[in-house]
Amino acid sequence: MTSISANLQAVRRRVAAAARASGRTPEDVALIAVSKTQPAQSVAEAAHAGQRLFGENYVREGVAKAAELHARQLEWHFIGPLQSNKTRPVATHFHWVHSVDRLKLAERLSEQRGDELPPLNVCIQVNVGGEASKSGVAPGEVPALAAAVAKLPRLALRGLMCIPEAGGDEALLRARFATLRQLRDRLNDAGLALDTLSMGMSDDLELAIAEGATMVRVGTAIFGARSVREEQA
Repeated sequence: MTSISANLQAVRRRVAAAARASGRTPEDVALIAVSKTQPAQSVAEAAHAGQRLFGENYVREGVAKAAELHARQLEWHFIGPLQSNKTRPVATHFHWVHSVDRLKLAERLSEQRGDELPPLNVCIQVNVGGEASKSGVAPGEVPALAAAVAKLPRLALRGLMCIPEAGGDEALLRARFATLRQLRDRLNDAGLALDTLSMGMSDDLELAIAEGATMVRVGTAIFGARSVREEQA
């Protein structure tokens, strides 16, 4: 058994235990393996161990892996900040985008998604902590953006995503995750049909699941520490 396979099993056990502790089944929480900066071989090892959902932050890197591993029929999630001039390859090669935070971005993804492809699943990224350094729309601006995105063709608005403050204590993190859940519930009460809360990572997935996460994004606990890099043009 490779270390990636063993790590995956350990993370799956954590997800399952957290789901059961919150009164849900393990199948209620999808695990996205965050493979940014990892080589395609590492993704292939995880796929061999049964992992199918992978998250990428960098456009060129993610598109290259999706192309190289196309035969494995994996599901690709773009989870990083997305520039408007890089939407076309994401609209073409990814199944999900978790980081929509402005209408222009959603409009470009809608325009560039091919008619021959199924609708692109999207989540609105919410800046639940109000951090100036973080992407995401303020909670108060989400209803208007969600209503506009939901009307766009070739997109399927599925839910909300957040990345709370790093190093926050348990009470703060749970409050941030609860904010996202409550916002999702209010949007559904207003007539939307959102089924996704993308929240929780290696260090806080249990807290996120306790507050209703349906997708957790885990990189380090699966692949180990990654190198720091910047997206190239």
